[in-house]
Amino acid sequence: MKPALLYLVHRIPFPPNKGDKVRSHNLLRHLARNYRVFLGTFIDDDDDWQHVGALQAWCEEVEVIGLSPRLARLRSLAGLFGSEALSLPYYRSARLQAWVSRVMAEHDIRRVVVFSSSMAQYAPQADGVRCVVDFVDVDSAKWSRYADDHRGALAWLYRREGRRLAEFEAATARRADASVLVSDAEAELLRALVPDARTRIHGVSNGVDAEFFSPVQQLPDPYQPGTCAVVFTGAMDYWPNIDAVQWFVGEVWPRLRAQRDDLSFYIVGMNPAMSVKALDGRDGIVVTGRVPDVRPYLAHAVVAVAPLRLARGIQNKVLEAMAMARPVVVSPQAAIGIDAREGDEWLLASDVPAWLRQIGRVLDGHLPGLGPRARARVLAAYSWEANLARFDALIEGETVAFRQPAEVAL
Repeated sequence: MKPALLYLVHRIPFPPNKGDKVRSHNLLRHLARNYRVFLGTFIDDDDDWQHVGALQAWCEEVEVIGLSPRLARLRSLAGLFGSEALSLPYYRSARLQAWVSRVMAEHDIRRVVVFSSSMAQYAPQADGVRCVVDFVDVDSAKWSRYADDHRGALAWLYRREGRRLAEFEAATARRADASVLVSDAEAELLRALVPDARTRIHGVSNGVDAEFFSPVQQLPDPYQPGTCAVVFTGAMDYWPNIDAVQWFVGEVWPRLRAQRDDLSFYIVGMNPAMSVKALDGRDGIVVTGRVPDVRPYLAHAVVAVAPLRLARGIQNKVLEAMAMARPVVVSPQAAIGIDAREGDEWLLASDVPAWLRQIGRVLDGHLPGLGPRARARVLAAYSWEANLARFDALIEGETVAFRQPAEVAL
């Protein structure tokens, strides 16, 4: 019989339709090969309840807790009366804690994998229990970055969250047997925060299901005939994505349309914020909201863009577009953590003139091999199976080489 493992995830790891769920889902599938998985998780989107049954394919037992974002935000304010990060009461549940205690005792679970720092509050601290925490990103750095872009009360709140969460992340990394982040660059951020645990902190990259995201599949064209589509994909209730499309629409898009009035800009992703919905119908802009399958929008787009100004970790949207053999233009922030050759496998743009020039090169047909070379890079370097295999040794306590990046931009 396979050994038991507790897997704690802040959001149901199915379907893999947004960045964190892509990673947590593929990690679940990987863990299920070698372990009987006991999954504890939350649902914060009512549409996800229909998918709970699908988890039985990979899990021995599942405990799913409904989480109302509105009530969770109110609950998180309790943190202001103490010294803890607001992210912790946001995900706090006596029911989940009781379930964790029960399954650990009943099934003599000795292996725990935690996905995201907020779930580390449930990780048992007992002799003989090995715990691996997948932070994914250093979330405290994200909140501190948000503070730099806001003023007044919000800036104070974000700065406080960054500081308090950094304290919790450091304490978690010290307790964990191993800590994992989505890239070596992100891992180095945590090493700087917790130098005494640096040799137990590892970068494990995301991957892409290159068979699913494949250009050879015959996918229906979602665009109107004659559409020359520029596409952005991502969850549109996520602030970095909102900021990215607002900046692109405000600074780049009017200049592109002035040069090519046949262009359309498609913003494809679930839960668009009101500020994003307001863009729909303006100057060739289409906001789709949730779609059943993002692949047709990538397959039939002329170019995919990732103009993120705030970014942590690895952008799945970029890897997926590359896997679909689409020309991709990315900001320096969206490029962090992905190993690709500029001008050969993707295009980088750091300011408005560069965005106009790089997209123009694609539209003018000057780079016909860019997309196929992008897919080749994904096939060579971004296999889920190869990347996630590093978790196996970390869970079992085997020696894993500490990889010090030769050069990391902090």
